[in-house]
Amino acid sequence: MKRSLTVLSLSFTAALVAALTMPASSEPAGHGSLSPRLLQHLSQSVQVRTYLAHPQQAPTTLASALDGVRSGQGNASLAAKAAGPARGLFNRDSTGLPQNEESLATCPSQPKVVAGGTNDYRGILDPAGNFTGWTLSTNGGRTVANEGLLPAIAQPGGPLPSGGDPVSQADSSCNLYMADLNYGPDPFSTPNGIGVYRSTPQRLATCPQGTNPDNLTHDSCWPTRRLVASANLVNGNGHFLDKPWFDVGRSGAAGEVVWVTYTDFTFDSNAPLGFTNASIKAVRCDASLSHCTAPILISGSDRDVQFSDVTVSASGATLVTWAEIQGELEQTPQTFIIKARIAPPGSTTFGPTHVVSRVVKPIGFGDTLHANDFRVATGVKSIMPIVHGRPRPVVVWEQCRYRVLDTICEEPQIVMSRSTDAGTSWSRPRAISAGGDNYQPAISDPVNHRFVVSWFTNRYDRVFHNRQDVEMVTVNDSGGRLSHRHRITRLSNETESDPLLGGSFIGDYIDVSLRGGTAYVAFSANYRHVRLLGDGAAVPQQDNYLLRSAP
Repeated sequence: MKRSLTVLSLSFTAALVAALTMPASSEPAGHGSLSPRLLQHLSQSVQVRTYLAHPQQAPTTLASALDGVRSGQGNASLAAKAAGPARGLFNRDSTGLPQNEESLATCPSQPKVVAGGTNDYRGILDPAGNFTGWTLSTNGGRTVANEGLLPAIAQPGGPLPSGGDPVSQADSSCNLYMADLNYGPDPFSTPNGIGVYRSTPQRLATCPQGTNPDNLTHDSCWPTRRLVASANLVNGNGHFLDKPWFDVGRSGAAGEVVWVTYTDFTFDSNAPLGFTNASIKAVRCDASLSHCTAPILISGSDRDVQFSDVTVSASGATLVTWAEIQGELEQTPQTFIIKARIAPPGSTTFGPTHVVSRVVKPIGFGDTLHANDFRVATGVKSIMPIVHGRPRPVVVWEQCRYRVLDTICEEPQIVMSRSTDAGTSWSRPRAISAGGDNYQPAISDPVNHRFVVSWFTNRYDRVFHNRQDVEMVTVNDSGGRLSHRHRITRLSNETESDPLLGGSFIGDYIDVSLRGGTAYVAFSANYRHVRLLGDGAAVPQQDNYLLRSAP
């Protein structure tokens, strides 16, 4: 292990918890001061990179740690050994650094191929600064065949490292794709964009395998990669692209396509929240990523949006859903309006916007759960099953049963709304969770007239509503009937136990995939005990997990 990287990781570890939970300094550091409310919108890896690039913006404790890095302090070894890998562990990490925000892809033509993505904090040690992790299994998720970090993507101003917010998909021929954020060492003063990567299971299984945290990036693993959208920031002003989602599917005369959606923020360092506008945009590429459209505005005149999702249905039509946020820019109680648009097969022209639901008790940006400290907000996930030859879109999200003082969310529910007329009108939202606190729903594509929805729940901690499990329910896509509700995890997770992140961040989403008679669920938990960077005792720390279940 290179001494300089070890020094960086130890100094960084000493103060990262404070950096994640405290507002930035009011002193500018090459650009206007950062709004904590702005950072709540963006991937946490963006926040980490910003403090590394501008220690003057960081809380005092972190700034002192960075001074220690420059002066060469620190001397621990990375000879970390796990204390008994937990069931379902889906990485080979020996550093004790966190992984979270899981994505998942399973292959229709090769059912034993399972690929995943994470925010991987081993990026702190990566010489190129890549933060998006990938993992491959060739035996149905039982073991890891290979893993690494997505490489940087070339662009005229210099390569942009991978930066988190991973999404994973597979096409009908088992080509594997990933999308993520890409930005430079200084996220708020450099180009940024949405990257899409393409590879194959065979290439990922045989490309170089890193044995140390400083050699996890290998360009040959993902030979096809491009920015499908790009932007620039100067002194904290301009545009930043965030929260990508994408799908791969056959769309009419266009053939196999890749649809990508994302949020385009207009940053203004002088604005109260650090931004003045946000819009949902979409790009369509061919399957080889050789040709892509220009960005297409989806959200119209909405001024504040987030959490887009896109689905290419079996009919070839494309569904995009998102949340408009009202009240945040005005700094008043927030209302989320869930919206949807559909493009016909083969087309890049979307029909009118329809309102799915007006959520008057969302988990708003800056709100908290009553018994947990990690960041969470109402997100939107959707699919479009074809029933009797007609599209039947489905949308799921979380909303509070009670919202105390307009900021504290109590007993959030997972709710579902369906449309029987191709997205023109929508059913009244129906709770599909079964009590307690429920959040971060994920929804699978339909298989054999059913799909599954999975989410985090605290309902098994009946006393404190704090410890976390993963729950899943099967839904009949013709009538919406629920069946086979069950707990995926055997042991409740204590979200606060990670030594680096504490209880501040668990990721913004999990993922689920239904393939044949098996449901795969990807999530983060702190089950495994590891010595953090080879120092101290073996303690629980955050990892990505993959569990399988009958739907």
